[in-house]
Amino acid sequence: MSWLVTVGPALAVTLIALLVSKVGWRWFYIAAVTSKRDLTALWAYVKLLRLTKKYERENLTIADIFQIQVKQNPNKLAIISETQQWTFRQLDEFSNRIANLFHAQGFKKGDVVGLLLENRVEFVGIWLGLSKIGVITPLINTNQRGPSLVHSINVAHCSSLIFGESFSEAVEDVRKDIPTNVTLYQFNEEPNKQVIEMAKDMTTLLETMEKHKVISTSERPNHNDRLVYIYTSGTTGLPKAAVISHARYLFIAAGINFTMGFRQEDIFYTPLPLYHTAGGIMSIGQSVLFGSTVVIRKKFSASGYFADCVKFKATVGQYIGEMARYILSTPPSPNDRTHQVRLIFGNGLRPQIWPQFVERFNIPKVGEFYGATEGNANIMNNDSTVGAIGFVSRILPQVYPISILRADPDTGVPIRGPDGLCQLCESNEPGVFIGKIVKGNSSREFLGYVDEKASAKKIVHNVFRKGDMAFLSGDLLVADERGYLFFKDRTGDTFRWKGENVSTSEVEAQVSNVAGYKDTVVYGVCIPHTEGRAGMAAIYDPNNEVNLNEFADKLAKVLPTYARPQFLRFLTKIDMTGTFKLRKVDLQKEGFDPKPIKDKLYYQTSKGRYELLTPEIFDKINRHELRF
Repeated sequence: MSWLVTVGPALAVTLIALLVSKVGWRWFYIAAVTSKRDLTALWAYVKLLRLTKKYERENLTIADIFQIQVKQNPNKLAIISETQQWTFRQLDEFSNRIANLFHAQGFKKGDVVGLLLENRVEFVGIWLGLSKIGVITPLINTNQRGPSLVHSINVAHCSSLIFGESFSEAVEDVRKDIPTNVTLYQFNEEPNKQVIEMAKDMTTLLETMEKHKVISTSERPNHNDRLVYIYTSGTTGLPKAAVISHARYLFIAAGINFTMGFRQEDIFYTPLPLYHTAGGIMSIGQSVLFGSTVVIRKKFSASGYFADCVKFKATVGQYIGEMARYILSTPPSPNDRTHQVRLIFGNGLRPQIWPQFVERFNIPKVGEFYGATEGNANIMNNDSTVGAIGFVSRILPQVYPISILRADPDTGVPIRGPDGLCQLCESNEPGVFIGKIVKGNSSREFLGYVDEKASAKKIVHNVFRKGDMAFLSGDLLVADERGYLFFKDRTGDTFRWKGENVSTSEVEAQVSNVAGYKDTVVYGVCIPHTEGRAGMAAIYDPNNEVNLNEFADKLAKVLPTYARPQFLRFLTKIDMTGTFKLRKVDLQKEGFDPKPIKDKLYYQTSKGRYELLTPEIFDKINRHELRF
């Protein structure tokens, strides 16, 4: 307080009075109660920037950083699955074989090799090995079938595709639609097993490859080169291939590491698919970059979640909101509280079940995060505030340049003021979430999609001043007085179901084709006690021509399970005077209650069949006796 003596008491009082009149006493209170949260996050951010800048200066790739862990922990377990336990040395040797095989096959820096494989240790070894020679690996969603699978191969400009033997039938079904210049490699669990026509036996080829080092290549990969593509469905269209560079992978994995306070001795448990950012970067990145052990699972099991945590002595567990609800609905078990999990992290844990989940399973800390794979607007809740997906500092909001803008809730288009610039939302006012774009800054860069036109649609220009740019998330968020951020809804025609973004336009196209090219409207509807929105398709079929059994069988071949409509409505008339959009809104508001709706309604059973939705079934759904 020496400045009081210097400026004099009267002047000091005047300065304080001016400050109070400008920001108000309330600002000081908010600053006091949020200072610990903000300073903790600021220190984590400083460490993150220090690490990322260091690796950028040294031009290290993800494989280079992984080599540091191999040297320090060669015999430590890197990844564990139900049937596999690989050390860092084993993972390194397998990835070296991959690198040498594809180098010998003529692949070079900048080539693109798609990967269609279930959760297993080799999944990581394959993309890691390809990265050692500069090859980019699109991580294809294993639910994709038919046209969606072909699109995923084409949109990423794949020159080759690696697929597991369990996906041979899916690839065989579309082989004639895959460009002839795409080389196929089938990965089998054992060598010398049968492969589909035109595919190479990758497992057998790997046996003769050098495993101790990578044969030198003409071009060395760089820190800012592309590493993998991760598919995400935006507001419209088929899956988009989001670009993840080495720098971006590092920023995501290290960002959550520092923010959540992960430790190298932690054992991570994730049953999430490795083709998504959450499991494939946030969890696997803790092994590849920080030397931790990660336990993966081929398929999520609600009853097996904490049983696995106990079995593998996990200290950190990963979730998505839907998953947490399933786990909470399981019968009580001794595993509920005998595990060693000190922290769970993920996204979508509903505030309605958050306290019950933490209490039942004795979870000391919850780390909820929010972020778009392709975007730069990523936030985290670092103090377990129930329902919050992150926060923005009320003391120093400029430190991490994210904002909530006033926007049209239907389109997500920002509302501009008389000066043509965007407007910030007040506390508790919903708006669209954005992240400022700064070229050359790994934390603020926007890499977007492989498709540049799709990328352009996610950028808003002239935000707070002429010439600046920001990533437009398309999500509506709201910030409370203390800066905590809460998710409200998605704008546009995309809804979330089973942890996946579902594009209504894609589903409409496939449903219409399967139904004999009939007029179709697809939208999301809310089911009581259920996370996200379930898909519902309204099909114009006045003459009752759709055969439901054939419809279900055909739909299963062209859409992943999460995208298939849970409810069907067969329209006998269409309001031709209204716009398509308005009709969709009306249908969505009417939902799937058979009492006021005269059209026939159907629901999808657990066996994938469609059965008549009666008032009795509707009541069971509302009582949560029939679940989806």
